[in-house]
Amino acid sequence: MNLKSQLSVGEDGSIEVDAVRKLRELSFLHEFAKLLTTARNWDELMRTIVDRTTDALDVEVCSVYLMDRDGINLRLAATNGLDRDQIGRVTLAVGEGLTGVAARTGQPVASPDVREDPRFKWVPGFDESQFTSMLSVPMPWNDTIVGVVNVQAIETRTFSSEEVEFLVTIGALLGGVVEKGRLQAEAEEQLETLTALDGARAELLAVVTHELRTPLAVVRAYVDLLADAAADAGGASSDQTATTADRDIAYGSNPDLVEEWRAQAIAQVTRLDRLVDSILASVRGDGLAAGLARAPFDIARAVNDTIGEMTPLLRGHPLRRTGTWDELMGMGDDGRFRQVLEHLLENEVKYSPEGGAVSVGTFRQDGEIQIYVTDDGAGIPEAQWESVFEAYVRTAHKPRGSGIGLYAARRLMHAMGGRVWLESNGYGGSRFMVAVPEMRHTDASISGPEAGSMSETGPEG
Repeated sequence: MNLKSQLSVGEDGSIEVDAVRKLRELSFLHEFAKLLTTARNWDELMRTIVDRTTDALDVEVCSVYLMDRDGINLRLAATNGLDRDQIGRVTLAVGEGLTGVAARTGQPVASPDVREDPRFKWVPGFDESQFTSMLSVPMPWNDTIVGVVNVQAIETRTFSSEEVEFLVTIGALLGGVVEKGRLQAEAEEQLETLTALDGARAELLAVVTHELRTPLAVVRAYVDLLADAAADAGGASSDQTATTADRDIAYGSNPDLVEEWRAQAIAQVTRLDRLVDSILASVRGDGLAAGLARAPFDIARAVNDTIGEMTPLLRGHPLRRTGTWDELMGMGDDGRFRQVLEHLLENEVKYSPEGGAVSVGTFRQDGEIQIYVTDDGAGIPEAQWESVFEAYVRTAHKPRGSGIGLYAARRLMHAMGGRVWLESNGYGGSRFMVAVPEMRHTDASISGPEAGSMSETGPEG
C-alpha cells in the first residue's frame, strides 16, 4: 500500500487530507502488524519489514540495522535495495553515519542529499550514485534502542514531518516485534546448537564404546597366551623328570616371547589410556572428528604396525599380503587411520570361516593409496554394501556388535579426506576398501587445513 499515492484532497482542504492520511496510516499499521505477527521465521519477518516499509514511504530502499548485544555496533539485518550478500557483515558503530546518529540520540535523522551531508558514512563496495535522500529512525524497546530502520530515495527529496512521524511510528512498532523475533531466533539457534552438541556426544559415546572393545580384545588374547604359557611352565616344573629343554618348550618356546606378549599387552593398556584422554577432549563438544589431523604419514608402517598389534586376534587365520609395501606416504590422521584398519581386521576375524585366511593388500591408484581387507568367506551381499555403514544397522550378515563401527570408520575417513567402501573381491565375496590421498611433494610441510579470509564491504546504513 502506497500512502502517498492514495491521499486525496476534498472540499474541506487540509483537514480532510489529514484525516484520510491518518486513516490510511492506521489501516496500514493494522495490516502491517498482522503480517509481522504471522511471519513464519526470522527471514520472512525481515523481508516483510523492508518490503512493506518501502511501499508505505514510496522509496526505493529500506534497510534494517540491529544493535549488537554489546551495544557498541549496529549490524545490517535486512535490505531490499542493496547487496543482500552484505547482510550480517556490514557494521556501523553507534554514532557513526546517519544510522549511528539515530541510534545514539534516539531521534529521527533525515538528509535530503547524503552526498553533501558530512554525517553520512560511505561504506566501500556501494555505488554512491544509487540514492540521494535518506531518513533513519530508531527502533525503541523498553527504554533501549534495539535497532534502526532506514529508508532511502534515489531522487532528491525532503521528507515531510508527516512522513517522519509515520516512520517513527513504524519504528516503534518494529522495536518490540523485532526484539521478540530476534530473541526467538537466538533461542532456536541455541536449541539447534545444543541438539547438535547432544547428538555429537551421543555419537561419540557410541563410537567410544566400540573403539574400546578392540584393544580390550587384544589384551584379553595376550592374557590368554600368558596364562597358557604359565600353566604349561607350571606343569613342566612339577614334573621332576622334565628336562630344562622341556620346560623351555612348555614356557612358550622361550622367555623372550612371553616378555614380548607382556609388553604388547601393556602397550594396549597404554592405548586405552590415550583413548580415554581423547574421549575427554572430544566430549567437550567437537564430537567424533575432534582433533583430526591431515598430515603426511607412512601408510605401510601404519598397516604393518596394526597387523602386528592384532596378531593375537589373527592367530588361527593365515595372513596373506599383496601389493606394494614401500614408500606409501599418505595425507591424513595416522592414529585414526589405524583405528579404522583395526576395526576392519577385527571384523574379518569375527566373520571369516574358522581357519580361513585374511588378506590385506595395498596399491596406488588415481592419486590415492588404497588398502583392502578381505577373507575367504561369502562376504556381504551387494544389496547391503551401503547400509552396513549406517549407524546402529545390523544386517543378517552382522547380527552381533553395536552397529557403530563401520559408521565411525566412514565418518573418520571422510573427515581426514579419505574414503571407505565395499566392493567385490573377485572370488564370490566382498572386500573392504580404504583410500587415503597420496602425499604430494607440496604436502610435505602441511600439518593441517589452511584457513581463508573474508572481507566485509557493503552499503552505508
